[in-house]
Amino acid sequence: MPHNDKPKILVVNDDPGSLLALTSLLDQWADESHYSVLSARSGQEALRQVLLHDFAVILLDVNMPGMDGFETAEAIHQRARSADIPIIFVTAFLADEIDRLKAYQRGAADFLFTPVIPQILHAKVSVFVALAMRNEELKRQTHALSQQTLELTATNARLTQEMEERREAERKSHAKDEFLAMLGHELRNPLSAISSAASLIGLPGAGQESVGRAKQIIQRQSQHLSRIVDDLLDLSRAMSGKILLARQPLDIAALVGACLDTFRATGRTSQYTLGVHMAPGWVNGDPTRLEQIATNLIDNALKYTPSGGAIDIHVEADDAAGQIVMRVADSGCGIAADLLPHVFDVFVQGSITLDRAQGGLGIGLALVRRLVELHGGTVGAVSEGTGHGSVFEIRLPQAEPVSATPAPEVHSVDAVASTVLLIEDNDDGREMMATMLDAYGYAVLQAADGLQGVQMALEKRPDVALVDIGLPGIDGYEVARRLRADAATRHLKLIALTGYGLADDQRRVLEAGFDMHLVKPVDIDLLLEALGSSAQSDTALSALEKS
Repeated sequence: MPHNDKPKILVVNDDPGSLLALTSLLDQWADESHYSVLSARSGQEALRQVLLHDFAVILLDVNMPGMDGFETAEAIHQRARSADIPIIFVTAFLADEIDRLKAYQRGAADFLFTPVIPQILHAKVSVFVALAMRNEELKRQTHALSQQTLELTATNARLTQEMEERREAERKSHAKDEFLAMLGHELRNPLSAISSAASLIGLPGAGQESVGRAKQIIQRQSQHLSRIVDDLLDLSRAMSGKILLARQPLDIAALVGACLDTFRATGRTSQYTLGVHMAPGWVNGDPTRLEQIATNLIDNALKYTPSGGAIDIHVEADDAAGQIVMRVADSGCGIAADLLPHVFDVFVQGSITLDRAQGGLGIGLALVRRLVELHGGTVGAVSEGTGHGSVFEIRLPQAEPVSATPAPEVHSVDAVASTVLLIEDNDDGREMMATMLDAYGYAVLQAADGLQGVQMALEKRPDVALVDIGLPGIDGYEVARRLRADAATRHLKLIALTGYGLADDQRRVLEAGFDMHLVKPVDIDLLLEALGSSAQSDTALSALEKS
C-alpha cells in the first residue's frame, strides 16, 4: 500500500445487520488506530475488493450463500498479491477441531464467534493493523536502503573510474616526464659530440687525421639529430592524421629484405643469429612508410636483444584471412606483463634509465602502430615476460601481385656550374651552406632577408634561388610570388629550403611558385642533385634556343 494510505480492513458478511454491526464497531476505533473500513456482502464482492486494495486483515463470515467463507478465503490466497493477507473467520457456531483444521488449511489466522465481544474484536484487529503498518514501514526502509545502495554503487563506480583516470593520467604524465628526460639525453649526446669535434677542428695543433675524424663525427651526429627530429615529426603527423600515403603495389618481402641488407651493411646484425623466412607478400602500401615499420621493428629487436641472441623475421601470406603477415621474434629481454598492454603507447619504453645502452625516444612502436593502422592493418605484441623474448606481428591487407617492370636507365650528366642565390636569415646556416656550395664550384650570392633576396635576384639574375620559408620582412612564399610575377625572374629555378615538411607545407610551397621543396637539414647529395638537374635543364634550354 502507498505510504500515505491508512491500513484497510475488509468486513465480509451476507447479513446486512451483522455487516452493519461489525463495521460500526470498527469505525468507532478507526481514527484512534489509524485504519479505514471497507465492506462486502458476498464472496464475489470480496474478491473484487481484494483486486482493488491491499488489506491489513479480512473479517470473513463463514456461512454465506453461494461462495462460503472457506471458498472465498481459498480464492483470496490463490492470488500472489493477496496470499499473505490474514483472515479472521466470523461464525455463530462454536467450531470443533475438524472445522478449525479446515479453516486453518484455507488460510485462517484466527476466529471470532458471534455475538462478537467488542474488546476482543478491537484487540485482535489492532494486532494485525499494527503488523501491517510495521510491514509497510519495513518496505519503505527497504526501498530507501535499496536507493541508497544504488546511489552508493553509482558513486563507487564513479570514484573507481576517476581513480583509474587519475592513475592513467599520472602514468601518461610520468611517461612524458621520462620522455622529456630521454629527449634531453638523446639531444645532448650528439650535440656534445658535434661541439667537441668542432672545437677540435679549430685547435692549432690538430692533425689532418684528427680533423678528418672530427668531420665524420659532425656529419654522423648531425644525421642522428636529423633522425630524431624526423621521428618526432612523423609521430606528430601520424597522430594528427596528416600523413598522406603514396600507395603502390609492392612485395613486402623484398622491402624487408632491403631493410635487412642495410642493417647488415652497417654491421648491426653481425653479433646475432638471424633466421629469415620470407615468401612473396604483395600489399598496396607506401614503400617509405612500410620501410619505416620494418626498420623500427628490426631495430627494436636488435636494441633489446643481447649480443649472441637470435632474431627471426618471417613474411608470409595468410590467404584464408586475405592478409600478409610480418613477424619479428627475438630472444631478448622480453616485455613485462604490466608493460605489455601499453607497449604501443606513445613515450613507453621498457627498462628506461638514462644510462641504458639502447638509446632512442620510445616512440618507434607508437609510430609503427599508427602507420600500420593507416594502411588498414593491425599490430600486436606477445611476450612470456621479462627474459623470455618477444614477438611482434603485423597484418596488412593482401593485394594482387604485379609483374616487375625494368628500372629506367639512368644516364649521368656532368653538372654544370651555375650561380646560386641563397636567401637565409640564419647567419651560421647561410655561411656554412655558401661555403659548401662554393667548394662544389657554385658561385654563391647571399641575402639575409626576403626583400634583399628579391632585389638581388632582379639585379644579379642567378640560375637558382635557394629560399628559406621563415624569413624576416617577407616570407619565402612571398619571395617566390614576387619573383614569378616579374618577367626578368619568372624562369628562375626556385628551391624551398625549410624545416616545415608536412604534405600541406609542400602544397603551399608549390602553390607559391617553387619548383622543389627540400626539408632541413638537407642531404648534400640531394641538394647537389637538385642543383645539377637545374643546371642540366638550363643547358638543354640554351641548346634549344640556339637551334
